[in-house]
Amino acid sequence: MARLHFTSALLPSGWADDVQVVVTDGTITAVTPGVMSAAGDERHAIALPGLASLHSHAFQRGMAGLAELRGDTTATFWTWRETMYRFALAMTPDDVATVATLLYVEMLEQGFTRVGEFHYLHHDLDGKPYADIAEMAARIAQAADASGIALTLLPTFYAHGSFGGAAPHDGQRRFICTVDQFSALVAASRKAIAPLPGANIGIAPHSLRAVAPGELAAIIPLADGGPIHIHAAEQVREVEDCLAWSGRRPVEWLLEHAPVDHRWCLIHATHMTDVEVDSFARTGAVAGLCPVTEANLGDGTFPAREFLDAGGHFGVGTDSNVLVGVPDELRQLEYAQRLKRRERNVLSGGAGRSTGRTLFDHALAGGARALAQPTRGLTPGARADIVTLDAAHPSLAGRARDAVIDGWIFAAGSDAIDCVWAGGNKVVEGGRHRLRQSVRKRFNAAVRRLVA
Repeated sequence: MARLHFTSALLPSGWADDVQVVVTDGTITAVTPGVMSAAGDERHAIALPGLASLHSHAFQRGMAGLAELRGDTTATFWTWRETMYRFALAMTPDDVATVATLLYVEMLEQGFTRVGEFHYLHHDLDGKPYADIAEMAARIAQAADASGIALTLLPTFYAHGSFGGAAPHDGQRRFICTVDQFSALVAASRKAIAPLPGANIGIAPHSLRAVAPGELAAIIPLADGGPIHIHAAEQVREVEDCLAWSGRRPVEWLLEHAPVDHRWCLIHATHMTDVEVDSFARTGAVAGLCPVTEANLGDGTFPAREFLDAGGHFGVGTDSNVLVGVPDELRQLEYAQRLKRRERNVLSGGAGRSTGRTLFDHALAGGARALAQPTRGLTPGARADIVTLDAAHPSLAGRARDAVIDGWIFAAGSDAIDCVWAGGNKVVEGGRHRLRQSVRKRFNAAVRRLVA
């Protein structure tokens, strides 16, 4: 058992002062506001619940920054994919574990305490399954275990190169499964994550480009009540190709033909009509927004205010992991809306409300919903995922309550986090994960070889 005392803490009921939190076996067992610290309490200034990165492709952390050289044609998402394929085709299982471990260390240092790993790098270099079909999933589990981050594993079904069952690109060969192979992969992945505290599993049909309608219907039961994530409407070309194939836009098609409900998370959903926005919001599904990656890839701007006005739910993910941080994702989300509308505080939710707090609350709730976490925040029964901020940081000095969150998201940069507990274990102290140096060394050696 551990007792933590916070001068100020954000609870589900709002901010509270002088809060004692008791942690037993990785779970919060008591939260008592309005009490002085006692002998044996570990004392900190400002406590927040950890957030989930609901959408991550861990292996892409290794190629961050490698696709910023313009070629002879206009640089787009589709040209970026070619760099990604080349990198993916070179990685060994050890490389995947090494890169994912560094990524998860960085996530914890930046305030993410759970990751939804949209995992599609399944097979050997030649595209054939490993002897253990879940070899790569086991390496993701290994990385989560080493770092301490909570894992929601989302094995990804990928069968085709484009709409209408087109043959896959050779660069996609390590991703491709039949329905039977995917069923075996999901079963083996369940076993791989079983030893991890707090881990759970869902499924991820990659996209309507990669999954035919009959295959989508066949794999949905494999979720077994867990989350279902799918990329949708990320790119204008994707929307145009979907219209040519089906006469429907991607989100429109999913809402008409798939049982989209609160278990689902539509990743990106960038390009929607007003009717799609309203219909999507009514399902209770989560919009999985990845603002930094969406900006990096030139995807477009999600209709966030319209979606929230319609009652929609969103969480944030780090996707390509080109830059990792809670403030980075939330700040980019708001700033894109400001540029689009030429207004400020677009997503605050109303007069007198903090934009940072509103963004944080939505991301906390939406991330938990998308990754099937029923209990969230600093409350009894929840996993003890706690982030403390450095009250002496210049961008937090003199601030209290919601102004602290505004200062963190919009002004503090990446160095405002002091400590992080993941499942009750203090994995970050003084802003540094306990494994930072060792995993950086292994990561650097692996990436030097991969980019040589």
